[in-house]
Amino acid sequence: MAQTKYAFFEGQIVPIERAKVSIMTHAFNYGTGCFEGIRAYWNNEEEELYLLKMREHYQRLHRSCHILLISLSYEVDTLCDITLELLRKEGFRQDTYIRPLAYKSAEEISVRLHDLEDGFAIFATPFGKYIESEEGAKVGVSSWRRISDNAIPARAKITGSYINSALIKTDIVMKGFDEAIVLTQDGHISEGSAENLFIVREGKLITSPITEDILEGITRAALMELARNELGIEVVERRIDRSELYVAEEAFFCGTGVQIAAIASIDHRTVGTGEIGPIVRRLRDLYFEIARGKNKKYAPWVTPVYAGARRKKLAAT
Repeated sequence: MAQTKYAFFEGQIVPIERAKVSIMTHAFNYGTGCFEGIRAYWNNEEEELYLLKMREHYQRLHRSCHILLISLSYEVDTLCDITLELLRKEGFRQDTYIRPLAYKSAEEISVRLHDLEDGFAIFATPFGKYIESEEGAKVGVSSWRRISDNAIPARAKITGSYINSALIKTDIVMKGFDEAIVLTQDGHISEGSAENLFIVREGKLITSPITEDILEGITRAALMELARNELGIEVVERRIDRSELYVAEEAFFCGTGVQIAAIASIDHRTVGTGEIGPIVRRLRDLYFEIARGKNKKYAPWVTPVYAGARRKKLAAT
């Protein structure tokens, strides 16, 4: 497998071993940073790497920075250009995960967000499945609750807030499950440990609204659009009770990292047939077709990494 060789750090692309921060860095001590996860998918037939919804991810990063009072000096178009340059330098020919990080780079002891220096970095690494059993994950409801918007807002991808996800994930994996579902403070369904959640009931796709302390997922929004426009499935955003999970016809997680992972059981109760259901399968097939640049109708969703570089090379000859 290819290894990460470079990073964008302190305004330039440098060897990965040079992209280091001090142990005094504010973000390292207090979790005062935010990040994004962006997927790029390799199309072997076209020998092309496609970035999925790159602009949307950087737009969300700007919103996260705004919440944390981080001054991100790069506009969305510039961030996209930097990402393309970094990936071309890496030369990956496989599915890849891109991690942009904006953070408080000041080296001082002080718990605050204001009047601190900010930093920004990007690295990329080859990446496959997040959940190995993504065609039938065994899931449990965690005893840990999702932190509320009035404590740490889930709509911002804040580095420090992911200790909540880590507690949830470890709690459930140590109990023998593959992944967790987490409840809000008042006991309704929020999402997975680090994924959005959908269930199917009476042929309708149901998901918790953004007011249930969930991440405003880009993959979530994309799948809602595909379900409505391509599959003709009604999508409902409403509160979900825990017991509804046990009577769902299908259920699945979604997100940039997890992609689309079908759920086979919840709290030892079989979901549907215990295998990936027809709606989840159709959504997965369509999603990966789009992500790998094979569906021209949704070409605006993806950005080719190497095509632009090839065009420049041809123009120069």
